[in-house]
Amino acid sequence: MASGSDRNPIIIGGLPSQVPDFDPEETAEWLDSLDAAIDERGRERARYLMLRLIERAREKRVAVPEMRSTDYVNTIATKDEPFFPGNEEIERKILNATRWNAAVMVSRAQRPGIGVGGHIATFASSASLYDVGFNHFFRGKDDGKGGDQIFFQGHASPGIYARAYLLDRLSEQQLDAFRQEKSKAPYGLSSYPHPRLMPDFWEFPTVSMGLGPLGAIYQARMNRYLTARGIADTEDSHVWAFLGDGEMDEPESLGQLSLASREGLDNLTFVVNCNLQRLDGPVRGNGKIIQELESQFRGAGWNVIKLVWDRSWDPLLAQDRDGVLVNKLNATPDGQFQTYATETGSYIREHFFGGDHRLRAMVEGMSDDQVLHLGRGGHDHRKIFAAYKAAKEHKGQPTVILAQTVKGWTLGPNFEGRNATHQMKKLTVEDLKRFRDRLHLPIADKELEGGSPPYFHPGRDSEEIQYMHDRRKEHHGYVPSRIVRAKPLALPDEKAYASVKKGSGHQSIATTMAFVRLLKDLMRDKEIGKRFVPIAPDEYRTFGMDSLFPSAKIYNPLGQTYESVDRELLLAYKESPNGQMLHDGISEAGCTASLIAAGSSYATHGEPLIPVYVFYSMFGFQRTGDQFWQMGDQLARGFVLGATAGRTTLTGEGLQHADGHSQLLASTNPACVAYDPAFGFEIAHIVQDGLRRMYGEDSEDVFYYLTVYNEPIQHPAEPEAVDAEGILKGLYRYQEGRAGAIPAQILASGVAVPWALEAQRLLAEEWNVRADVWSATSWNELRREAVDVERHNLLHPEEEQRVPYVTTKLQGSEGPFVAVSDWMRSVPDQIARWVPGTWQSLGADGFGFADTRGGARRFFHIDAQSVVLAVLTELAKEGKVDRSVLKQAIDRYQLLDVTAADPGAAGGDA
Repeated sequence: MASGSDRNPIIIGGLPSQVPDFDPEETAEWLDSLDAAIDERGRERARYLMLRLIERAREKRVAVPEMRSTDYVNTIATKDEPFFPGNEEIERKILNATRWNAAVMVSRAQRPGIGVGGHIATFASSASLYDVGFNHFFRGKDDGKGGDQIFFQGHASPGIYARAYLLDRLSEQQLDAFRQEKSKAPYGLSSYPHPRLMPDFWEFPTVSMGLGPLGAIYQARMNRYLTARGIADTEDSHVWAFLGDGEMDEPESLGQLSLASREGLDNLTFVVNCNLQRLDGPVRGNGKIIQELESQFRGAGWNVIKLVWDRSWDPLLAQDRDGVLVNKLNATPDGQFQTYATETGSYIREHFFGGDHRLRAMVEGMSDDQVLHLGRGGHDHRKIFAAYKAAKEHKGQPTVILAQTVKGWTLGPNFEGRNATHQMKKLTVEDLKRFRDRLHLPIADKELEGGSPPYFHPGRDSEEIQYMHDRRKEHHGYVPSRIVRAKPLALPDEKAYASVKKGSGHQSIATTMAFVRLLKDLMRDKEIGKRFVPIAPDEYRTFGMDSLFPSAKIYNPLGQTYESVDRELLLAYKESPNGQMLHDGISEAGCTASLIAAGSSYATHGEPLIPVYVFYSMFGFQRTGDQFWQMGDQLARGFVLGATAGRTTLTGEGLQHADGHSQLLASTNPACVAYDPAFGFEIAHIVQDGLRRMYGEDSEDVFYYLTVYNEPIQHPAEPEAVDAEGILKGLYRYQEGRAGAIPAQILASGVAVPWALEAQRLLAEEWNVRADVWSATSWNELRREAVDVERHNLLHPEEEQRVPYVTTKLQGSEGPFVAVSDWMRSVPDQIARWVPGTWQSLGADGFGFADTRGGARRFFHIDAQSVVLAVLTELAKEGKVDRSVLKQAIDRYQLLDVTAADPGAAGGDA
């Protein structure tokens, strides 16, 4: 067996190392030189030489293994820092005024009788990071383009408001209405970045932590997509995401880093505010979060810039010939650095520099106050500017800037670096005085002692304010700012929907396929066809959408550099740099982020896109419900398709695929217009209405959710004089009962409508019951309208009382009302209180399981025969049939025996 020194792994850092040594003598010379450097100058000097050699090798394009972690110092050396083009003295004054107003706004929001909360420590730590961006980098929209897309850290919103106040974008009255959106309307300010609540100000909702970084990646990708498709020029747009180091623990924060590197998104910069603290304590008290994140981002293929120390450290690091200071910085855990942020200069001198005579010598000429103010890089404008400039100029990779700060910086000893600082909202008079003195603001003591502390404004004609306006003018306008320039789209005429409205004839297709057929027709439209953005999580073939591959193609900025294994097939997999389809892999979170970025493009870039996101129904609202809420908050528009819907329709897959509740989850989202259509012609009307509402005149900030199924049925042609209004409002009579003497009503949705029609037949032929069948295309919309009616009636008792649509629609229909669907009973039960008669619902409550469709439906008692029993049961309660018929029906249909059920049609994944 070979010795350890003789054995080589096959791969080191992705590079082959098991290669022959063609010049052993030269190799020995290099190794001897390294040994000599270690023996004569020490390990630290040898380490430095090795790092320089690696650096030179990369400069010469010699492949070397990636380093996952570097020393705990700034990536950009002092000698490499660029010229700082700003006036640092003026910028410091601006920043001090912003810091003060942000803290005072939150403190005033705690005045007696209000107490609405707020956070000041996060912005205090990140204020300089934002200020340099505002003054020198963030691009506005005044040039008619999309500008930069900036994902502001949610808890830093007070600072963004404070800066807008200095620029006369917000008034003092608005600052005092922070977190009082209704009681102080129209002046109220939202707690966090909420475009729906402040649609002219904020662009991106970010405070559901983890969604900001995920959204930023897909926004940068969408910018490239828009350019590649020839829809918008986004070359000047840069995406900035300001994040917290604690936020990086969220799986969504790091889950899609590889996409950004794989697609070379050098239009994206993450700025991670590493103040070393979560909401309750240190992020990595025993470790080093910056080092950990560096390793993760480097491993994912990102360009990493560490911004750890401010300029006061430069002379000390320049003295560090043997690396003892760097070694101390490397070895000190974050929890200790947090403690140093709260201690005195003498404490730092003793505990950080006191353990080694070489370290002590470095600070001998420094006072304790100077030692105390050895600062963090995220508070140094020049260091920040250097990092931002390097990020903007870097090509081929996304960049992350890991900036160390102190949470609560400048707020005083009661705030800075304290574990509880995130929850601290109120500054005492003494806190305010110390804070004022730290910021050198001309505010008298008496102004701080007589109630609420004042805001500070240096004057509209002051040098600072003019400087701010000039900076923003140079960078094309104010940010954040949400501007909608998109014009209504020219929508397709009736011809585009004709094919689907004709039905499927003798062919059996699922509603998923009916939708796909309609989508193909719409994508051929000369006006809006190119604006459709199909999105799917590695399931295009499952949903029958592989037919789009040859024509629409899959977007990939690299194109297709390989020969596809199925290239000989008519529906071969095809990638293209200007492809239309987004194939985001097995990542519903990534797909939903694409959906949001595409769905808000009408505002972000003034160019509407029509995203169509198709997914396994179970993995939509259940898995990414937070993102659908984000979609509504961001005022995004588009179509969301929950395919393979229902608890008993995709039966072979079993419990985790059996969705019987997504319609209920969708009902909780006010922006979601949800439908459960049964037939292709219903889908046609719903999609046509969705395009009108979202992309036509007087467009609305909603998105459409359709649940579609994989069970093939023969789709009827659209009936003559179809009740189109009923389809859109949620309920219409599809088929009246034609035989039988005893009246009844059956309401069904989606895949359950055929069961209702079969029940109608059985009731007429075997039980003398004449049942009407109603298609409930949207239980959710029926409920939403009824609730609105009740709210109006409650508040306007003097007016004629309105009647809910569902009540009006069913008024005069005889007999009990029985509802059935492939959802849990809570879905149809949403309308029960407004139904004018006896109500009963059937549903698939409980966990799903693998079985035949017929067996599963018999188990849940939602099949046609169970609907018959439910109708007879309600008629018996009303005395219209004898109760003895109930046992007869149970026995006749063997309803207690799951094995007696017809197993139903098999197959039909699409």
